[in-house]
Amino acid sequence: MISQTRDIVQRSLDALLEDEHFLPELQGKAREQAFTSLTAILSTPNHVHKSYLRVPLQNGRVDRIPAFRVQHNNALGPYKGGIRFHESVNEDEVVNLASLMTLKNALHDVPFGGGKGGIIINPRDYSDKELNLIAKKYVQYFSDVLGPDKDIPAPDMGSGEREMDWMMAEYKSIHPGYPYRGSFTGKSVVNGGSLGRREATGKGVFFTFRYMIHDFIHNHKNLLTKTDNIFAKTALTYEDKPLTIAVQGFGNVGSVAALEAHQSTHLQNKVVAVSDRNVTLRNEDGLDIPALIEFTMRNKGDLPTTEEQLREIDVKAEISDREDVLYLDVDVLILAALEDQIHGDNMEKVKAGILVEGANAPITTEADKFLSDKGVIIVPDILANAGGVIVSYFEWLQGRETQFYSEDEVFRMLYEKMQETLDTVLPQFFGDPFPLRQNCYIHSVTKLSTILYRQGKLY
Repeated sequence: MISQTRDIVQRSLDALLEDEHFLPELQGKAREQAFTSLTAILSTPNHVHKSYLRVPLQNGRVDRIPAFRVQHNNALGPYKGGIRFHESVNEDEVVNLASLMTLKNALHDVPFGGGKGGIIINPRDYSDKELNLIAKKYVQYFSDVLGPDKDIPAPDMGSGEREMDWMMAEYKSIHPGYPYRGSFTGKSVVNGGSLGRREATGKGVFFTFRYMIHDFIHNHKNLLTKTDNIFAKTALTYEDKPLTIAVQGFGNVGSVAALEAHQSTHLQNKVVAVSDRNVTLRNEDGLDIPALIEFTMRNKGDLPTTEEQLREIDVKAEISDREDVLYLDVDVLILAALEDQIHGDNMEKVKAGILVEGANAPITTEADKFLSDKGVIIVPDILANAGGVIVSYFEWLQGRETQFYSEDEVFRMLYEKMQETLDTVLPQFFGDPFPLRQNCYIHSVTKLSTILYRQGKLY
């Protein structure tokens, strides 16, 4: 993942170096030196904080749990990024995710920098009391580098509003008398969180795809029909066509995106397959997504795995291996599970014409190039899954102003923000011979490079 991000950033900088209209005041050797500085700044984090949380468990044992907080870049504002509770967490992953947050915020004009955190645990192995202590220990160990104007964590894989409530309360205890509401986002509404924050990422994932295939095509038909761009040809094949959709991952992001697709009145959608860590469920006539969501809420987030469980909720579906969802003959595949799901060993089996990255980095560099060369449209993570950080920004603002938006207002502002970004990058994507990921990165790197130059950071 790290090599993928660095490689795309470097290619973006190489393109900007040759663009005489970008920072024209930099010429000759000074220009080369400035771009060398940009490479160094954008490819490395400002700070990597790591520690071992000392956690006494209920069985009498004491665990030392590795934890990280990476602060990549704060040129645009305070560091911002989630805290991942997962056994696969490692330092390289957290560094990469922090850099992605820097680029994502720059792309969507959100005034935050990029940060990320991680705790190497499987939350299922700990009691609620132990998880509460782990959350508080994380704040205790990193309290000096966190804060509403320094670094603002949020939920990520394995964490949610409960953990953010715990962490904010601990931050308040450590810093009495100081502003605390904006120290964490993704909190419960009663604790100062924003309406719509939980659904924001999944809603944004579906909105990004829907806007491209429905609104943008209808509004820019001339652009798409008059170009030889391979991606424009792909997009036009899905215009006004009933679409079959598969969703890998049925957690907070995947389930919301699936529900949005199921309920959409803009597109003729059928969600024909969903999967989680245990199983793929499929039905060519479309799955009952609300019934499956209700089942997961009663069963620790897991989908039904037996015919008996499906009968209990009156859902018709075929049961197969969890990876089968990746290879189904569908129009759209939403990837909302883990990173590196499509790679060199399985990329040739992927049949979907549009891939939407609800998760971070679910497609490797090799697979990305292979599929893009075939004309597959890949809506990248930096564009598609930004709903969470955008609504986190709204939550941060509400906490500072102590005025709160309605859920309808939150979603309206979210869609307006994402539409602004899409209207910026999609004309370039369908006009230039670059995949959408590269177009998004060039936009982000352009903004970051300009800001860093204006701030005098390249000398």
